[in-house]
Amino acid sequence: MGALRLPGAGPLFDFRVRLRPGADAAAGLLATMDAHGIRRAMVTPGGTATLARISRQFIKGGGVTEDADNGAALSVCQEHHERLVPCYFASPHNPDAYAAEGKDHAAVEISPAVHGVPLADPRTAALVETAQHAGHSVYTVCLPLPGSGVADLARLAAGFPSVTFVMGHCGIGNIDVWGLSLVRDSPNVLVETSGGYTVTLRAALGELGADRVLFGSEYPLQDPGVELAKFAALGLDGATLARITWENAHRILGEDVV
Repeated sequence: MGALRLPGAGPLFDFRVRLRPGADAAAGLLATMDAHGIRRAMVTPGGTATLARISRQFIKGGGVTEDADNGAALSVCQEHHERLVPCYFASPHNPDAYAAEGKDHAAVEISPAVHGVPLADPRTAALVETAQHAGHSVYTVCLPLPGSGVADLARLAAGFPSVTFVMGHCGIGNIDVWGLSLVRDSPNVLVETSGGYTVTLRAALGELGADRVLFGSEYPLQDPGVELAKFAALGLDGATLARITWENAHRILGEDVV
C-alpha cells in the first residue's frame, strides 16, 4: 500500500500495534506510522510465540506459558512517549507480574490465543480485576473455542461494568456480523477494526455506532495502508472518522483530545 493516507482524516491513533523483537523494531514502527499519518499507537510486545503456533492454537487450543518482554516494549514507549503508548501483555499463568508491573502501562491485553486460557476461566477474571484497579482497558481477541467466544466476552464484560473491553478484529474471522450483535447490549465493549472486511466495519458502525469503534492496524502483521483503505472505501464524514481514529482512543485512556 506504500504511503497511503486516509483522505479527510486528521491525526490518527492506531489502537492495535505490536512491537516485534529486534534493535530496529522501533525505527521501523515509527517510520511506518509516519508514512501513513499515524501520530500515536497503542503498543503491545510481540514475539511471545510464532505465528504458526498461534494460528494452530487459534483453532485447536493450547498456549504458551512464557511471559512477553513487557519491559523492553515499555522502554521503547517511554523513549517515544509522545507517540507510543504501552499496553501490558498479561499472562494468566503469571498474574502477579501484571499486578506488580502494570502500573507503568496504559492498558492491558489478555490473549486466549497465545496463552490458551479461556475468557470464561477464573484466571482471566483475576487479570480483569487487576485491570479494574489499575484503570486499564482490556484488549482481547475471541476464538471459536469453548469459553473464548464473543458471548463469553459479553458475559465477562457484564461482570466488570466499570472496565472498558476492546474486542479485537470486530469478532472472530472476517465477517463476524453475528458477533457484533452479541456485544450490542454490552456498552463497555468496543471493537477494534483490523483484519475484518469492509462489510464488517460497516456493520460495526451500524450495530454499535462510531463511539464504540476503534481504528487498529495489527502492524507488523498488516500494513496500516490496507486498514486505512477500508475506511476510505466507506467514504465516512470527517466527524465520524475523528471519533474512530483519534477521539475514542483518548477517551478510553482518560486523556484530553488535542
